[in-house]
Amino acid sequence: MTTTLNRELSEVVSSNRLNIDTIIHGDCLTILKTMPDTCIDFIFTSPPYADNRKKTYKGIPTNRYVEWFLPISNELRRVLKPEGSFVLNIKERSEGGERQTYVIELILAMKKQGWLWTEEYIWHKKNCYPGKWPNRFRDAWERCLHFTKKKKFKMFQDTVMVPMGDWAEKRLARLSERDKIRDESRVGSGFGKNVSNWLGKQYVYPTNVLHLGTECGNRGHSASFPVTLPTWFIKLFTEEDDLVLDPFMGAGTTALACIQLKRHYLGIEMMEKYCDLAQGSINKWNERINNNNNIRQLSF
Repeated sequence: MTTTLNRELSEVVSSNRLNIDTIIHGDCLTILKTMPDTCIDFIFTSPPYADNRKKTYKGIPTNRYVEWFLPISNELRRVLKPEGSFVLNIKERSEGGERQTYVIELILAMKKQGWLWTEEYIWHKKNCYPGKWPNRFRDAWERCLHFTKKKKFKMFQDTVMVPMGDWAEKRLARLSERDKIRDESRVGSGFGKNVSNWLGKQYVYPTNVLHLGTECGNRGHSASFPVTLPTWFIKLFTEEDDLVLDPFMGAGTTALACIQLKRHYLGIEMMEKYCDLAQGSINKWNERINNNNNIRQLSF
């Protein structure tokens, strides 16, 4: 793990008000209240969904979910830097034959709290489990809600660009005169494009739909997400040595993404066995990095 600290983070750490690159065992609301203002660059988390994982986290009733989460989101807003972002991975559950509305209600409540609901990303789970239900099909996506404190925030779009695709070779081979100017949509939508702008380019900006596989094994946790999910957002909204917070750390996936990307992490987890699980994964990953570094040194 990198030991470099940016100036602001160094000041916070040196004052003994914040431990970084660690996982804290405890209730996130209690722990958050002990943290200084505006000390976090980016927050990524997936809290327990309403009435799910009852054996793990006892479950939060659907009709109390917003009431439960708002004190937490208020603290998250306080510790987040003005230019930072908060990405919340969450999905409504189906109950009594219909989808519940607590996520929509939470979005509206967080807006009243002062958050800007900047964007909504969709995580398309490419390898979701098959199944059959009497009134719907299997879930193949989850929300990743992007909240910020202000309109201008840190965002590094070039870090998540994707290959343009095979379509470009034929489409750009013969450009019409209309392709060489901004061609307004003929249906009156207000959208337009200049196809010639893509000549010579190999990469384009992605959409807000992320096509990622799920975690094939639960890694000892009942709700693990793949490391590729936090990795994508950490690349998009942070720089090296920034501090990333996951207040529901679980199996430690967000921390592993931070280590790979040379970011600092801070995790909070109420279940002691998951703290141990996460720390074990982090130790294994750091050991692997150290071994690889030793192999590189020996190869010279």
